[in-house]
Amino acid sequence: MRNQPRTNTLHRMRKPATALALTAAALLAMSAPAAAAPTAAAPPPECPFTEALCLYEGENFTGARFTVGSLVEPGTCVSLVDHGWGDGRANSAINTHTANAALFALDDCMGGPYLVPGEGSIPDLGLEPQSVWVAA
Repeated sequence: MRNQPRTNTLHRMRKPATALALTAAALLAMSAPAAAAPTAAAPPPECPFTEALCLYEGENFTGARFTVGSLVEPGTCVSLVDHGWGDGRANSAINTHTANAALFALDDCMGGPYLVPGEGSIPDLGLEPQSVWVAA
């Protein structure tokens, strides 16, 4: 008979301890902000052209795309303003040419250059190019 009261006492003590543990766990779950899962940086999308410079409207190669290349040696200056891509429209770039391309802050390839490395990309240009020089 002595075991019976002892079991009841332990049983009664476990209920509040279990309830307290569950309450603490629930409070922690509610008060702790959900940690964002780390995201891997996605590789830039392919510029579907060879020996070309693809400019994208958004950062990280998003939005509309304008592709420019040169058919003349050694290259050519292209006005982004004349093609509706001036005034900050180009915000990221992928260069599929082996030669560097150059972005300029002014039209007619003046006010720069800001290089886009050959076979490289820039996810955020950090300037508002008005023209670009591309190699042939």
